[in-house]
Amino acid sequence: MYRFLPNVLTRFLLRRFFGSFFLVTLTVCGIIFAVTFVERLSSNPDAITTLFDAWTRLLEYIPMFLPLAVFMGTLVVSYNLTKSSEMIIISGAGLSPYQITKPFLIGAFLIGTVAATVLNPYSVNLTTRNLTEHQLKLIDDSVWLREASDNGFLTVRATNINVSGDKNIIFNNVNIFLQNKNFQLQERISAQQATLSYDGLYIPNANAINSDGVTTKTTKHIHTKLTPQTVLDRYLKPDQISFWKLPGFIRKMNAIGVMTRGHMVQFWTLLFLPLTMMAMVILGMAFAQTKQRRNYSFGLKFSLGILTCFALYFITNLFNALGTTGVLPPILAIVAPQIIIIAGACMFITSFDTI
Repeated sequence: MYRFLPNVLTRFLLRRFFGSFFLVTLTVCGIIFAVTFVERLSSNPDAITTLFDAWTRLLEYIPMFLPLAVFMGTLVVSYNLTKSSEMIIISGAGLSPYQITKPFLIGAFLIGTVAATVLNPYSVNLTTRNLTEHQLKLIDDSVWLREASDNGFLTVRATNINVSGDKNIIFNNVNIFLQNKNFQLQERISAQQATLSYDGLYIPNANAINSDGVTTKTTKHIHTKLTPQTVLDRYLKPDQISFWKLPGFIRKMNAIGVMTRGHMVQFWTLLFLPLTMMAMVILGMAFAQTKQRRNYSFGLKFSLGILTCFALYFITNLFNALGTTGVLPPILAIVAPQIIIIAGACMFITSFDTI
């Protein structure tokens, strides 16, 4: 009997926690979705397209407010349990604030795990279906590609890049330099447009200048190991790669000498997302602690908690920036703010009534 009762209590607290979390999440999602739908209605041909556009944009906002939703859900469930005297009964059964928090931590861990392993890949898959140059991380607003082979070197520079419906890459205002093994220029090709497919690089209406300075107007087809996917991988932003593909992507980019600090920060952010959710639960419990059923001052605690979350949001972004620029190791930039939050919140919980 002794072993069964904690399981019942855990399920009860988990159910109440998930109920409050989903209530807060659905409310925030509904507001964002409605505002986005109305905003995008004029720029889409029909309501169905607008609904899909609003849904895609909503998925981009979810990672930003998910920790806040967990914090607000923790405050709401604690307030409801205190108001109905259920928290007093649970405390009277001999459970400390830390023991009461355990089911909430389990729920937060599950939320963070699902968000990183399921929601993130689904969101990335939707948002990267039709990429343009405005969604890619270009260097000096230009596309630079270089390939080495047994025959020499191929260098491509273009002003922008687009992905066609058949997943081919279209370069605009492109210049291509062909060099031999000794880096001597053999041919320079310029064109308004070039298409990269899995069959190679196709350049219609190209101006080709050979090593003797002779210019010819021709259509070029260059066989290359470059593919549309490798080009996209080179310029994808960290949040455009799913959690499951990030480790392999980072290894591949490191092998060709591409900077991956931003991608490392993104990977550790997703990997430690359950820890972030758990930190927000502990912070929420710190603000929710009280010995009184009446005069709970829920509005004051809720307002101060939201302000604290916004402050922590900027601090977390600051640490992320330090990790991206290399000032801090990426893993430390992600874990340090969460450890600080947990340590500070536990100190508040120890004092029992903090505000």
